[in-house]
Amino acid sequence: MNDIPGEGADDQPNPFKGTPFEQIFANLGGLGGLGGLGGGPAGGMPDLGGLMAQMQAFLQPHDGPVNWEVVADVARKVTAQQPDPTPTRSQADAVADAVRLADHWLDSATELPSGVSTTAAWSRAEWVVETLDVWTVLVEPVAGSASTALEQALPEEMRQLAGPLISLLSRASSGMVASQVGDGLGTLAGDVLSASDIGLPLGPTGKAALVTSNVEAFAAELDVSADDVLLYLALREAAHQRLFAGVPWLRDHLIGAVADYGSGVEINTAGIEEKLQGLDLGNPAAMQEAFSGGLFDLEPSPTQKAALERLEITLALVEGWVDEVVGQATAERMPAAAKLQETVRRRRAAGGPAEQTFASLVGLELRPRRLRDASTLWGSLRTRQGTEARDGVWMSPQLLPTAADLDDPLGFREDAVAPEGLSEEDFDAGLRDLLDGGPEGRPQE
Repeated sequence: MNDIPGEGADDQPNPFKGTPFEQIFANLGGLGGLGGLGGGPAGGMPDLGGLMAQMQAFLQPHDGPVNWEVVADVARKVTAQQPDPTPTRSQADAVADAVRLADHWLDSATELPSGVSTTAAWSRAEWVVETLDVWTVLVEPVAGSASTALEQALPEEMRQLAGPLISLLSRASSGMVASQVGDGLGTLAGDVLSASDIGLPLGPTGKAALVTSNVEAFAAELDVSADDVLLYLALREAAHQRLFAGVPWLRDHLIGAVADYGSGVEINTAGIEEKLQGLDLGNPAAMQEAFSGGLFDLEPSPTQKAALERLEITLALVEGWVDEVVGQATAERMPAAAKLQETVRRRRAAGGPAEQTFASLVGLELRPRRLRDASTLWGSLRTRQGTEARDGVWMSPQLLPTAADLDDPLGFREDAVAPEGLSEEDFDAGLRDLLDGGPEGRPQE
């Protein structure tokens, strides 16, 4: 192997093949028309000198571990690969009318007041723009941890091989993450139906929004009228908005769990060093073998496991509550609701494109695996103790059902009492505040 990286590259296999560093080079090569792996032949050793020059031209200064201008640009280009018309005034009016009717129906199904302050019909590109602020919070902990871990994991031998490229490794990984996030968001935009479709409050507070192109595509696959599909999805969106508005701690609880998971990303650098100990850098085949076979496979840390459990249970409870409330609101009004409910349940539980893309963005699957159990729990509690008792559980995280409760959803709170440390008077006052929209009440539109 040549001592100078890139010299004689045409004759050398690529020792980075099968490693995250090959991914970095490939992604940077595909951004902004920068070409392939630094000008090297397919499958061969990249021309690191040429690649370094390309990186310097591409990587512009930015704050944080992700260049969000690049993310937005890549995501918009992905959404533009298929027709993405701006919703018409007629479509926007139809969404507004559907949400208005949905809110009216929900008044009879929950004690929580409306959380909708405005409505919107979004194109896919508009969904990207409107949700970008929340994605910043969700993705940056993962990106920051991965970037730091990647630098720490690079062995000294590889540092010498990479030469001057090592000084730009952090920005290189940032460019890779920006490309992946942008591509992921653009793909996700082609699948989501509303601002709250994946169970997280991605859009602006109080804005009930549907992605009209995706709603129409979803309706076209069902043996249900387009009007019923629009109304049912508006009911789910309005129910999400009620819950997030009426339970002030819930938004930060969910988003915080995702951020905690991402900030706990760890790479076992000791394992990497063990595999590379005594490795002959003059044998590219041996290097490739060492980097393959799960070298960078990560075992979730205890912090990540705790955050993931909290996220999965809370997400199931959110989706189960929405499922139960919408089912109650439509029971006597919409004959097609049962079919739509089952379709949405299967779509969420099966982990469709939206959930798979989310997993690629933040490193975890976002599926309410126990949605049916949670829906059964909320319905059983309402039947036994009433709507007020069901909604009052959201007063505090301490009151939420646990995984054990989901194992026995029909028995949850059979002997309900105020939580330890909370008097009956405080419990009753907190319940009134929750159902009235806050200690001083909130003006409702």
